[in-house]
Amino acid sequence: MLCTTDEMERLVDGYGTAMLRLACMYLNDKQLAEDAVQDAFLKVYRAWRHFETPEAEKAFIMRVTVNVCKDYLRSAWKRRVNLVDQYPEIAAPSEPSGEQGRLYQEILKLKPKYREVILLHYYQQLKVNEIARILETPQSTVSIRLRRAKDELRKRLEGGSYEDL
Repeated sequence: MLCTTDEMERLVDGYGTAMLRLACMYLNDKQLAEDAVQDAFLKVYRAWRHFETPEAEKAFIMRVTVNVCKDYLRSAWKRRVNLVDQYPEIAAPSEPSGEQGRLYQEILKLKPKYREVILLHYYQQLKVNEIARILETPQSTVSIRLRRAKDELRKRLEGGSYEDL
């Protein structure tokens, strides 16, 4: 069943910004992230169903977004084309500076399985059980990945002000 216009407007208003943030962090490219969010909304539109809880709805939408981002990273075009080399005169989007910039860079260096749990937990404020539903993995796996990701970040950021990770 397709999503109605009113429902789609509600989804775009309610989840659009969160989806874009997630895609930007996942893909590290704002324009590519915007494309990914559009593709994710198309997939949500085509596969729409009613959910019992708002948490289930959010988990579904974020899972679609993560999967679209993974598809973009796996695509042959992404592996072959380097737009920075082709268009060096176009300025790169600005990244956070200082300690936040350092944290951002270290998160991007994590293995994808660790990066995605950090992004979903800290940037999307999702609980472990919601992340497990989105990634279709057991809760214990998500907890372990989250702990290992935090440990890895802590090692890389020794001496910074990130003791609360």
